[in-house]
Amino acid sequence: MKQHHHQKIEITGPVGALQGLYQEGELNKPAVVVCHPHPQFGGTMRNKVVYWIARAFEDAGCSVLRFNFRGVEQSEGVWDEGDGEAGDAAAALDWMHTQHPNAPLWIAGFSFGSYAGLMAARNDQRVSRLFAVAPAVNLWSFAFMLGEQRPVTVVAGTDDEIVPFEQVCLNVKGHSNIDFHSIEGAGHFFPEHKDQMISALMSSVKV
Repeated sequence: MKQHHHQKIEITGPVGALQGLYQEGELNKPAVVVCHPHPQFGGTMRNKVVYWIARAFEDAGCSVLRFNFRGVEQSEGVWDEGDGEAGDAAAALDWMHTQHPNAPLWIAGFSFGSYAGLMAARNDQRVSRLFAVAPAVNLWSFAFMLGEQRPVTVVAGTDDEIVPFEQVCLNVKGHSNIDFHSIEGAGHFFPEHKDQMISALMSSVKV
């Protein structure tokens, strides 16, 4: 188990400073940005699923940044219907690439964070791998992912009480670049299935 030494950092976002927590990993291992769930429903970078995701990548030796979207805790700005939050995630990717210009750049998100993170990465070819845990496909259109060729890992619980599992299945169907993992009996926050979620998330990752 790796030691965890999170640095409090500040990122220059599109409308002001963004609060973040960063852990530097091993040289040239992937640099991963992790995006939190919906800010208007209590989502922050301290969300337990976001923490689990970040810790899994940290334990694998990656450099990891999680941050608060605009208007959350100490991050400046106000909620912007998802578009601005995607801009915040893009700023986080810029920050990580600056810190680790020679490392693979990855992005991961939980729930709404999957939408904002994948939106930020859609035209950013520096990002080589994408991860979506319980992506909120019933609340946000992921149509921008059509034609996406980069590898995407998607994890969803069959008993998700917020995002219908069937809708996630429809969204991933027919996409050969998507590595889809269903967690039997898991709810949206994986309260009893943390280990299965992490195992699925990291199953196709070689770092």
